Amino acid sequence: MSFTHLILGASTVVQLVMLSLLLISLASWTVIFKKRIGLTQARKAADDFEDDFWSGMDLASLYTRTSRREEGTAGMEAIFLAGFQEFLRLRSQPSVDPESVVTGSQRAMRAALSRETDELELHLPVLATAASVSPYIGLFGTVWGIMNAFMALGTVKQATLQQVAPGIAEALIATAIGLFAAIPAVVAYNRYSNEVDRLVNRFDTFAEEFSNILQRQAHSLKAAKAQAESHGQA
Repeated sequence: MSFTHLILGASTVVQLVMLSLLLISLASWTVIFKKRIGLTQARKAADDFEDDFWSGMDLASLYTRTSRREEGTAGMEAIFLAGFQEFLRLRSQPSVDPESVVTGSQRAMRAALSRETDELELHLPVLATAASVSPYIGLFGTVWGIMNAFMALGTVKQATLQQVAPGIAEALIATAIGLFAAIPAVVAYNRYSNEVDRLVNRFDTFAEEFSNILQRQAHSLKAAKAQAESHGQA
């Protein structure tokens, strides 16, 4: 009646259910560890970039330094690069008004924000699926095992607890494994979803603040050009 003996002595269907739950659990824990590392790095990168951005560094210098980074950019840096690159491109066109420049930059940042959100939410559906289906898969194994145990009782004249107990015990193990796979997935999914939402809100707030800065620069540039033209005509 050991735990190993019950698993090895279970029917083929119950063993397949247990194997499926084990694979689901392994996939869940793989996602849990990867998302833990990825979200920690994303938070740290956002903190470091915000420190540089609000330190008073010139935006052109920050853009040059960030765009030359060999390891690539992600998160807040990617949003900044997309917005400022579009700002520089539109600003170089003489016939574009400041509002069009800012609007184009905002569209570029929204597209970058959407890509970064998709990247942050990557593999979270695996946890949601594991959390929702694992208990039902385990319950299926339990029902199947108990059904076989009671069907076996029909072949004996006198049923005893000793005869039915092993079959019920091995069936209940499937439910236990299902809960073992589901509970960590539920906890991790809820926690990581909350962290992703907080990061996305930070990115969205940064995009709005950066849009305000670009708007002020666009209008300042227009005023400077108008003043230079007036001096040239005088």
